[in-house]
Amino acid sequence: MIDPRKALLERVRTVVVKVGTAVLTGSGGRLARRRISALARQVAGLRERGLRVVLVSSGAIGAGMGELGLTERPQSLPQLQAAAAVGQGQLMRAYDDAFKTRGLHTGQVLLTRDDFDDRLRYLNARNTIFSLLEFGVIPVINENDTTSVEEITFGDNDFLAAQVTNLLRAELLVILTVVDGLRRPGADGRLGERIEVVEEVGEEVLALASKEATALGQGGMTSKLQAAQMATRAGEAVVIADGTRQGVLAAIVAGKPVGTLFLPSARPMTSRKRWIGFGVRPRGGVQVDAGARRALVERGKSLLPSGVTGVEGRFQRGDVVELEDEGGEVFGRGLTNYSAEEVLRLRGMKTSQISRVLGSRPYDEIIHRDNLVIL
Repeated sequence: MIDPRKALLERVRTVVVKVGTAVLTGSGGRLARRRISALARQVAGLRERGLRVVLVSSGAIGAGMGELGLTERPQSLPQLQAAAAVGQGQLMRAYDDAFKTRGLHTGQVLLTRDDFDDRLRYLNARNTIFSLLEFGVIPVINENDTTSVEEITFGDNDFLAAQVTNLLRAELLVILTVVDGLRRPGADGRLGERIEVVEEVGEEVLALASKEATALGQGGMTSKLQAAQMATRAGEAVVIADGTRQGVLAAIVAGKPVGTLFLPSARPMTSRKRWIGFGVRPRGGVQVDAGARRALVERGKSLLPSGVTGVEGRFQRGDVVELEDEGGEVFGRGLTNYSAEEVLRLRGMKTSQISRVLGSRPYDEIIHRDNLVIL
């Protein structure tokens, strides 16, 4: 009988590997070059198997702390960005040295949330990364910490790694940390047995997460599970595993029971819907009644003016907005055909009344189903 885990991972062609700060740094926050060398050796091994590998690397702030002699993570934004500015060069130098000994080049890609919000920049980033892969280069991706606050907000680049996974439609996201996966609660507040496979990241799974973070990073298990939720909903597999374990990447792609495997959704999203659902930040919200929610979720319909009950924010035509039900639960996102002011004027009306209210009827729908993602 074929092992379903092995069968799933054998189909992988592109792997995004996110490496946490605690994996890359040793005592005092300085880069642990032996671990970076071991990581480079493993990545080179995946390349020899014909896999394309992209690194999403934390560690710039931790490396900067080591260079500056700091023993605790700075609390103010300017100090965090200064530490990142010092550490980013050290981090890339360490990667470059480690990969060059194996005949591989690295290419640094610094991204911000603006690169995901703008569709053209989003596609340009995708094309750049694929071009690096075609040249045989290992892309090393990080948030542009010296100018952006989002890496600090989302913590330890877990969110960025899920974004990159969706951007590239990579079949597998591996999150390397210093724990061997998700564990059940044990007795006396201790961690219990490791969960080998998670079919869906719902509320029960999210509740298992520890909110504790290391001294150098802010990730914790919560952000890793949120990243897993995003990537699996889009249709990709995720593994959370111990990055200090010898040969961990080879074991994972070979389908061995390492870490916790999060199964992908049976219905992968298109690239466009990944961008709508997870890439771009919403500019506002549209509230709908119970009937409209059922039509959208259960029957795959478009959102018509008759189902709209309210509007939040100031958005324009073509912006991404969140969809909220009567209880305030966000259940979807979509590209709106009308501005917030226009939607407010059209709420509760029939499609045939749009021309009378606005003077024209460019669209029948507030959000067309082709531009709608159910979360």
